[in-house]
Amino acid sequence: MLELAILGLLKEQDLHGYELKRRLVEQLGLVSGTSFGSLYPALARLEAAGAVKSVESRSHPAVAVPHTGSLGGEIAAFRVRKSPAAEGSRRRKVYGITSRGEELFAELLAAGSGASEDARLFSLKLALARYLPADARIGLLERRRAQLAEQVARLRSRLESVRDRYALSLLEHHRDSTQSDLDWVDRMLLSERAETEAAASEAATRTLPSGRPALSPHPALEAPSMAILREPSVRLESYPSQHQEQKPPTEQKEHEL
Repeated sequence: MLELAILGLLKEQDLHGYELKRRLVEQLGLVSGTSFGSLYPALARLEAAGAVKSVESRSHPAVAVPHTGSLGGEIAAFRVRKSPAAEGSRRRKVYGITSRGEELFAELLAAGSGASEDARLFSLKLALARYLPADARIGLLERRRAQLAEQVARLRSRLESVRDRYALSLLEHHRDSTQSDLDWVDRMLLSERAETEAAASEAATRTLPSGRPALSPHPALEAPSMAILREPSVRLESYPSQHQEQKPPTEQKEHEL
């Protein structure tokens, strides 16, 4: 679990050991098991596996101590400059994640084991859930929900056989706390599913169904046909006008003779 947390923090940026320890506690909530005695061996294992590498040794300039003009002040300034703390502050090994570390992180984060995935491991994976796809996030929450529902059922059955009021009060408190966690996971699941459905609906509106051609205007409606534009206009004088004077048949026959 510590290796997963280290790799998750190094995905964001390169860090030295002291900053890693601080963020493990403040950002990921790993209070237990984050001493330097466990952190540096874990870093050594990851470095030996090719998952992390030493990026650089940050060198911080020594703090300038002004001259005091007295022998005692100069001796004190000399001791400050040569102290192990000052030397250590100037040289810090900085760790960065490698491509192998990226792969290992993805494997550890995606690994799902219902029975052995305790509350601490679930909390760590949830803190890093932004690196998981939507279906994996929902699967993580569903596994935790099943565990909590089983715990609530066991606590309720135990309450029926407890007679001591102090033990009963403690069990009721445990049941209520577990039920509160279950309600919280249910809200998280509803939110994740709603976001997933919204994303799928938005993608469907932007993408046509498979095999369906995109609609386009009919070619005849796109622009007037050039053949029609080039067609000569009809000559009106070739047809008799309705108002033109008609000759009687006899007069027309005499005229022809």
